[in-house]
Amino acid sequence: ATRVIYLCMAGGPSHLETLDYKPQLAALHGKPMPESFTQGQPIAQLQGQQLKCFAPQHRFRRYGSSGQEISEIFPRVGSVADQLCIVRSLRTEAITAKLRAAAGTSGPGGIFTLASSAIDLALWDIRGKSQSLPVWQLVGGHRDRVPTYASGALMRTFALDHVIKAGPRLVQKGFRQMKMQLALPGDTTPEKEIERARAIRQAIGPDIDLMCDINQRWSVHQAIDIGKRIEDVNLFWLEDVTTHDDYDGLARVTAALKTPVAGGEYVYGIAPFRQMLEARSVDIVMIDILRAGGVTQWLKIAGMAEAFNLPVVSHLVPEIQVHLIAAIPNGLTVEYMPWTFKLYKEVPVPEQGELAVPQKAGWGLEFDPEALKRYGVS
Repeated sequence: ATRVIYLCMAGGPSHLETLDYKPQLAALHGKPMPESFTQGQPIAQLQGQQLKCFAPQHRFRRYGSSGQEISEIFPRVGSVADQLCIVRSLRTEAITAKLRAAAGTSGPGGIFTLASSAIDLALWDIRGKSQSLPVWQLVGGHRDRVPTYASGALMRTFALDHVIKAGPRLVQKGFRQMKMQLALPGDTTPEKEIERARAIRQAIGPDIDLMCDINQRWSVHQAIDIGKRIEDVNLFWLEDVTTHDDYDGLARVTAALKTPVAGGEYVYGIAPFRQMLEARSVDIVMIDILRAGGVTQWLKIAGMAEAFNLPVVSHLVPEIQVHLIAAIPNGLTVEYMPWTFKLYKEVPVPEQGELAVPQKAGWGLEFDPEALKRYGVS
């Protein structure tokens, strides 16, 4: 099948119009161009998966800040034969609403939100590439470097001897922040928990920000009891101290402790964050971009947190989250957990405890074909 894309110059070069989606640029999905529609000028033809540009001299003033040619823009934003439509990819709210309606009774959590988030991430990549801007600039551009903390090296399953050696190695690598875990496996006691926290603090020194993740393993009473007894460790935050949706219980812990309490990674969508914030359940809002619903919903949660005068931190996928934490005024730090880095040719690398945000368009990421072969599922 052949699809023809029309650029309509009715309002001048800075006012792009089309037959189907005014005042934007769109693909006409197999619809013949009426002869009476004389304002349109064909600029490209899609045959199968191949895009042929008729008029590369026409430049995007709306979508390309540096005036990229149409022949440069389209190969980067995709070539799906039946769905080539730049405008639709920019309408993230409309697409999210359509997905939610199509999902029926699925969601709002679980696989529906995870799938919707993946689509939303792709749409923001397209938006960035269509405008030759990295995502962090599109959504706020507050700063171009952000703090990052080492996560995954001080797990609760590691022996105490291991973690008190691993902490100083992270300091040597330039990290100024790192996260440990308590709520130890097996036959643990509050005394063992306290001993471990103090040993790691002593190993890394007083000037390093030390976070601690509980992963919902304590009761409210345990969180208050042990949390008070390790206040001398001077933790940067205690994370997910009890069941994630026990907002009243979390609020009791938050009110009882001097140590800031972080939470939010386990909840799906935006509504639970409203409940969490109204209950004053946390001091620091942690957002998992996949459970939140992608960038579109992530930004709404960050805005709610700002309205409550609270900072935002990220959960996992630092190659994506660095854009968002850098974009907002209340972004605090990025979790450096490089689990997905092997998928890409190039990723942000910590330097002296900070991540520089990518300057390439979109997410600034390119999949490694060999990695996709290695990890792909046929």
